[in-house]
Amino acid sequence: MQHAVRSRAAIRTGLTPVPRPRTPGVTSLIDADALRVLHRAARALLDDLPDLTDRLMALLREQEPAYRAALTKDPTATWQEAHRSLRHSVASLLDPRGARDAARRCSWRIGAARAEQGLPLDALLHAFRLGGSLVWQRLVEETSRAAPEDVRLLVHVAADVWNFVDEHCTLVADAYRQTEWQLGRRRENRVRQLAAGLLDGTGRIADLPEAARALGLPEHGRYVVVAVAGGPPARPDAARAAVPPGSRVHWHAGAETDYGIVSLGDHDGLPEPHRPEAAQDVSVPGLRVGVGSPVDGLAAVGDARRLADTALTICPPAGGTVRLADQLPAALVVSSPELGRALAEKVLGPLLRLESADRDVLLDTLTTWLDCDGSAQRAGERLYCHRNTVLNRLRRCEQLTGRSLARPADLVEFSLALTARRVLHD
Repeated sequence: MQHAVRSRAAIRTGLTPVPRPRTPGVTSLIDADALRVLHRAARALLDDLPDLTDRLMALLREQEPAYRAALTKDPTATWQEAHRSLRHSVASLLDPRGARDAARRCSWRIGAARAEQGLPLDALLHAFRLGGSLVWQRLVEETSRAAPEDVRLLVHVAADVWNFVDEHCTLVADAYRQTEWQLGRRRENRVRQLAAGLLDGTGRIADLPEAARALGLPEHGRYVVVAVAGGPPARPDAARAAVPPGSRVHWHAGAETDYGIVSLGDHDGLPEPHRPEAAQDVSVPGLRVGVGSPVDGLAAVGDARRLADTALTICPPAGGTVRLADQLPAALVVSSPELGRALAEKVLGPLLRLESADRDVLLDTLTTWLDCDGSAQRAGERLYCHRNTVLNRLRRCEQLTGRSLARPADLVEFSLALTARRVLHD
């Protein structure tokens, strides 16, 4: 007789020496004689269950590397699990209706427990099929020993035996996948919780090692946070250009703003735009990117997030990338918007109360002149007017505000007031 315990390859390819399971809806061929033979053999298996379990353990150690590791780590628990499963399986042969629910609960618990332990599902299903093969083989062996002439009757119950194995393989897989999904959701929620705690500064110091592992980031080192708002739904994908190539980053999605926690590694900060190795500024319409200043360690990510939010506030509504290090005066203004508005009113108030056309011409001229480092010639070229026109407009600004562009203190106030008007969107 061909050996009934099949190799893993044979099981997967369907090369089985026993009859294949019947299709649903086909009436079982079992009769009273076949049932008598099955019960007699099954009772003998129950009496010899420890030996049956030992044989299954030996097969798993030989054929399934994942179970080999489980047997090495906790042989007693693995043996007891297999013993329970085999006991319920054999009991189901004797009393299908009475033992069915207990057998299903046992298989479900095994599937869930193995998912939590991280045993591969493929290995678990292989173990169940090996167990089914072993039970079938022992049924045949026991019948051959006790009444060789009755072996032929076992063919009538083979389909029922293998339907039972298939049913429990499906049950185990369902339990495994459901538990795996639940574990995945819990892991995702925990990662999100840890990232949120880092970003809002409420995370516990004791949680930093776990956060580093969960986010795939080092606990120590230089960090910067990138804040992204507006633009397309896939904001982090569009904002990757603001992150140095090769940097490790964890993206945390929010309702209105997404945050990238960026480990700078050997970088001192995000590259400056004029450096050859610099990442390109993001140029997606409506996408606003704020890049904060570097901080030390994962524990300071909350401070880095606040700096990134400040940079994001400076971004124009139309979109663009603002690096806080390049916009420190504007950052000072937006950090205290009330004082910024008060400064704008104090310095630019007389200009702001002019007719709109006159006001815009004077403010544009003053802004352009400052952008051109005080050169009336270059400002005129940008504004398409003569340099003398620029100088006349600047003198009018001085007259209306009572300030002098030649006085350094007044010049600083003009610059900050114009910045406040621009970034506070007034």
